[in-house]
Amino acid sequence: MLDDEVAVIYGAGGSIGGAVARAFGREGARVFLAGRTETTLDEVAEDIRSAGGEADTAIVDALDEQAVDEFVDAVVEEAGQLDISFNLIGIGDIQEPLTNISVGDFMQPITTAMRTQFLTTRAAARHMIERESGVILTFGGSNPDAPPGTGGFKIALDAIEGLRRQWAVELGPHGIRVVTLKTGSVPESIPDDFEYRDEVAAATKEATLLGRAATLADVGDVAAFVASEQARTITATEVNISCGAIME
Repeated sequence: MLDDEVAVIYGAGGSIGGAVARAFGREGARVFLAGRTETTLDEVAEDIRSAGGEADTAIVDALDEQAVDEFVDAVVEEAGQLDISFNLIGIGDIQEPLTNISVGDFMQPITTAMRTQFLTTRAAARHMIERESGVILTFGGSNPDAPPGTGGFKIALDAIEGLRRQWAVELGPHGIRVVTLKTGSVPESIPDDFEYRDEVAAATKEATLLGRAATLADVGDVAAFVASEQARTITATEVNISCGAIME
């Protein structure tokens, strides 16, 4: 689906970013993996190359304006174009009730999400506008029924959606699509050493209508489809792959 496409993935060394990168590579895209940990980026890149794909890695702080701009400029200089940009970095959320949380901890995910999503999208858009085509993907999405005690996390997701809508309006006339993937939760992405991993995974599954939650492979497959020409009519919206856990 992505033959001859060039994709940048931020946070590509993480579980979700890695799954998306592998799917893009499998579907024929040349993938540029950006992140802060060389070893995890190299592991994902090796998986892609072993499967016959093409992958490059770069250490990039997605909160650093100069670093992001220079990275994207280098990708375009190397590959000749940029077709897909997907930001999957963690936003450092600290989940506590709003009455207990400090101002700094509350603002952390909101400020991080806004800064990194703005910087990475702007850097990609400047090049995509020249070609009058491209796809910007974000991850998370809104949930009107979010549980209490999540600090600034839910507000950060809502802020990303507001930014996504504005980008879609401004970039649409240039043929650029902007779409959010919404999963609710991906149990496979929960670290093995997280104390309540099994409980969270069970609760996620129970909340769905299908009796199963989205897997990492599901996220990668849907991301590849949405980034492809087969989804050329989809923009300015969320694609809900929560198995019914989040009802529209």
